[in-house]
Amino acid sequence: MSPENFAVNFFIALFALIDPIGNVPLFAAATEGVRSKDARLIAVYVAIVVLLFLTFFYFTGLSLLAFFGISLPAFRIAGGIILFLLGLEMARDDFTATFAIDDDGVQLHGAAGARKRFERMIVPFTMPLLIGPGAISTVIIYASESKSYGLMGTLIGLGVFIAIAISTMLSFWAAPLISKLMGKIGLTVIVRILGLILCAMAVQFVLAGVADSTHGMISKSASAPYQSKK
Repeated sequence: MSPENFAVNFFIALFALIDPIGNVPLFAAATEGVRSKDARLIAVYVAIVVLLFLTFFYFTGLSLLAFFGISLPAFRIAGGIILFLLGLEMARDDFTATFAIDDDGVQLHGAAGARKRFERMIVPFTMPLLIGPGAISTVIIYASESKSYGLMGTLIGLGVFIAIAISTMLSFWAAPLISKLMGKIGLTVIVRILGLILCAMAVQFVLAGVADSTHGMISKSASAPYQSKK
């Protein structure tokens, strides 16, 4: 595979897993009531964290998990549990209230409000919703493949991460417009539907993690339903 094809494949795989466009409604709900300028600043913060996380796992690989004695299936199960809790909150309660106020119950605006709301969004919005077990395992796999390209492989990885971060930022910049078009009721409906889907995705993460760590306990058709049909 040429370096150009490697870079394209790497970008497409990560973009599909992180899915910044599909997460725009969630970002719009999480920043509901925030001024457009502040929402754009939060999107920049999210993009920077995405870039840092991807770069970190690209260079550390499985060594960090190995240091703590954590297997990738265990990490997948933990990420699935966190995602399930997020999905349950989205499906049942007011998702926007989670990020709307600080600990003193005071609504914040400007740079201070953007930072405060972003701090609440790091977990679980940035990780594991955006940077989940799937994205991390993909980065680790491509990091091992990039070694055959030497320094070029390292530069390709960094370039892909920068492109992903910029794509995420630009996608989330459109969130205020989507929020205005859909309105409060529309966002509530979309977020609750996505919450149900996220719960199902979380269960799938757990099933895949259990299947990877056991022998025959979970059938392949359940842990990877569509791959098994190929």
